[in-house]
Amino acid sequence: MGYARAMIRIVLADDHAIVRTGFRALIEQEDDLCIVAEAASAQAAQELVDALDPDVLVLDLSMPGGGFALLSHLHEAKPLLGLLVLSMHDREPYVGEALRRGARGYVTKGAAVDELVEAVRAIHAGQAYVSTDIANRVPPCPVDLRQLSEREREVFVLLARGVVPKQVAADLGISVKTVYLHRSVIRDKLAVRSDLDLHRLALECGRL
Repeated sequence: MGYARAMIRIVLADDHAIVRTGFRALIEQEDDLCIVAEAASAQAAQELVDALDPDVLVLDLSMPGGGFALLSHLHEAKPLLGLLVLSMHDREPYVGEALRRGARGYVTKGAAVDELVEAVRAIHAGQAYVSTDIANRVPPCPVDLRQLSEREREVFVLLARGVVPKQVAADLGISVKTVYLHRSVIRDKLAVRSDLDLHRLALECGRL
């Protein structure tokens, strides 16, 4: 006897009603996905996320109030929330900037419809996802992660996901001081300056 998948609760933020209608029709065909609310502006999306605490926010970058600003705020305020961009823009600076600001996934409106469903599930599972049309243009991982020890790779992934050092220490059973030491070594080896840079690098290398 099989077991039903846990329901993934989604807030959809896009100022075009036709996009929201199409996305809802797609989601309603899936037994593990549920749109709990829709928003037509960044402010409305923020209020809905605060009130409903969804698993994933799917948002357009160009909606009123600014999608980029909302990404940055929610990445800091709600690190467990999966942030997925659904955008008409398929090139820089949009893609890179969205990832820098905390998006874990990026799907273009021109991508195959099933990719959006795949992206929601991947992000909910803690993975990164970019639609095929973007992935085909993304260069390979710019650093050799094999230079990190196994423990350093564990710390790297957790920090890149936005987990605070105290929680990293608890998750790995090590001291907070040790986490900071690992973080310093990781930054030196990978030539990055911040946890935000670690996040982007992890996305580029497929480690989120």
